[in-house]
This record gives sequence, structure tokens and C-alpha cells, in this order.
Amino acid sequence: MRWPSPSPDATRAAGRCLAAVVGEGCVIALFGPLGAGKTAFVKGLADGLGVDPLQVASPSFVIAAEYPASRGRRLAHVDCYRLDGAAALDHAGFQDLLGPDSVVAVEWADRALGALPADRLEIRIDRSRDEAAQTQRVLHAKGSGPASREILARWSDALTGDQWP
Repeated sequence: MRWPSPSPDATRAAGRCLAAVVGEGCVIALFGPLGAGKTAFVKGLADGLGVDPLQVASPSFVIAAEYPASRGRRLAHVDCYRLDGAAALDHAGFQDLLGPDSVVAVEWADRALGALPADRLEIRIDRSRDEAAQTQRVLHAKGSGPASREILARWSDALTGDQWP
């Protein structure tokens, strides 16, 4: 699936849309260059889960941050930028973040793919190639297993509805 995002607000809105349809126990692997909007997306996801987005910052130095979310859930925000592979993520306690009550968003997921569950939602955020459209992004998403493909289908429906700017 592919969606254009005309602004950082729209990228956050896409995250809020995903929060409305995401299931518990979901892992969201985020890819993209520095400054692409991965943290902006997670802020929108947090907002949609009932977490104050102002509390959310990229956990580059602490590796992971957890936030209590609505309906007894929690959001775990992981940043693999400073990690050296899957073993380092496992060593940091990643498995403890997974659970049926958790939504786990992993920035720089390409640095520790081997530690992530096989069934995950993968989202790549790319900058526009148009120099005049510096705030525009393109979101590419795929589900790597049955649960994530189901979430992706619901998210796609939501993004084509009234919730998307």
C-alpha cells in the first residue's frame, strides 16, 4: 500500500488512523532516513491510543520508552538507531515489551530485523523527490503475516475514509 502525506500533520494523522484499527500485540516496524517523519508518525499513533503526543520523543539514548494507553493497553516506542543488530535489541529487553496488551513501534527497524516478530506491519516513510515539496512524504506499508495484513486492510480503509486529511 502507498499513501502520499502532504505534511507532518498528515503523517501524524496517518498514525492516529492506524491507532483506531491496530490490534493488541502489534509490532510496527518503521523505516526511513533521518528526518523522514518516523517520530511524527509515532506521535500520531500515541495520540490515537490515548497517550499525550507531547510526551513522545525519539528514545535514541534510552532505546525504549513505554506509555500507558487507553483501554488497558500500552505503547512501547523503540529506537534502534544506536543498536548494533538484533542481539543488541534482545539484550536491551525487547521481548519484555511484547505482549497482547502492547502496541510496539520500532524506529530504525532495519538495524534489528532479526529480533522482530515475523508477523509485523512494516512502514517505510520516504521524502518527496520534489525539491519544492520538502514537507511531503510517501508512506509505503506492508503486512508480513496474517494479523498484520488484516490490520493493513483496516488501515487502508480508514485512510481512504474521512479520517485522512
